[in-house]
Amino acid sequence: MILVTGATGRLGGLVVERLLERHPASEVAVSVRDPERATALAERGVDVRRGDFADPASLGTAFAGVGTALVVSSGGLGEEGPRLHGAAITAAREAGVGRLVYTSHQGAGADSAFDPMHTHARTEELLAASGLRWTALRNGFYASTIAMLLQQARDGVLRIPGDGPVSWTTHEDLAEAAALVLLDDEAPDGPTPPLTAGRAVEVASAVGPEVRVELVDPDAHLAAMLGHGVPEDRARMVLGMFAAFAAGEFDVVDPHLAVLLGREPVSQPVSGPVSASAASGPAPR
Repeated sequence: MILVTGATGRLGGLVVERLLERHPASEVAVSVRDPERATALAERGVDVRRGDFADPASLGTAFAGVGTALVVSSGGLGEEGPRLHGAAITAAREAGVGRLVYTSHQGAGADSAFDPMHTHARTEELLAASGLRWTALRNGFYASTIAMLLQQARDGVLRIPGDGPVSWTTHEDLAEAAALVLLDDEAPDGPTPPLTAGRAVEVASAVGPEVRVELVDPDAHLAAMLGHGVPEDRARMVLGMFAAFAAGEFDVVDPHLAVLLGREPVSQPVSGPVSASAASGPAPR
């Protein structure tokens, strides 16, 4: 049995779809906080289970009888993310899960300017100490972030506090890669090489010619976000994201995703923006 957590979210939902193309629905389970949101999957024969990282008592049943599980990162900031992921790892170990796959990030590291990278690095440490077989998918930066940024443009101008090359990678490609790894019992343990699109471009190029990018003072940008009611921890996370862009933390390009997929990953065109329907927020999950 293969279990996917967070299956009503964008990435988790896509992973389930790619699994069902390759694997019987009777051998696929999902763990979701609200099973009513996954009734369509249940109708297709998928085993829908309630599981909430914030409610560890629910996780024993969610992981029961599972051979391989995908833990989709929670997006929690600060200590919350490692705490939630740690609860899932502990529950999986106690339930006898044979292998865990985790949606990490190409930039995972304790020294990153972008807070979610600390969560990914700490979670990988928890996986390494768990005694389980594990794989950390070092996912590229979500291309859908461009759509989120475009929604903030005013009068054809996008004002951001930093820029730098990023290997924007689509949810669709990363979901297919995750499904392939879940189905491969011989996949190597530990972190994968970076799973990225074939090129890295700056925000100023990725948004397309109809939008001009203007760099602004980081403190002024932070003040503007706070003035619009953005919670301070989220505002500082966004500021850190742009600082990481400017520092070149996400400019890595690696062929591993293409090898895994057996084709070239989708690269967002420099000449046109990502569809606004793809917006999902800046935190890689």
